[in-house]
Amino acid sequence: MKIITAVVILGCLLVVEVNGQARVSKSRCFCADKGVKMVPPKLIEKVVIIPPSPSCKTPEIVVTLKNSTEQKCLNPESKFTKKYIMKAVAKRSLEKK
Repeated sequence: MKIITAVVILGCLLVVEVNGQARVSKSRCFCADKGVKMVPPKLIEKVVIIPPSPSCKTPEIVVTLKNSTEQKCLNPESKFTKKYIMKAVAKRSLEKK
């Protein structure tokens, strides 16, 4: 009798359709806002470009400043950022040759 009850319960569990909750996508961007338009190039130690992802729909450009561990987000739409990135890409391609 216990075996039949266990089989019936197991069968019911297999038949029941379980739906997960719909997830609300939260933006998990590193940069909380659009970022600053300009940082003096002499103060920039490192640049990290974070491409769009499922958790953050916008590209992000994060710079680490020299003589500190402070990080700032650059606005990807600013003229300074576009110009700085183009120069960095050109410099990098010359180094590889």
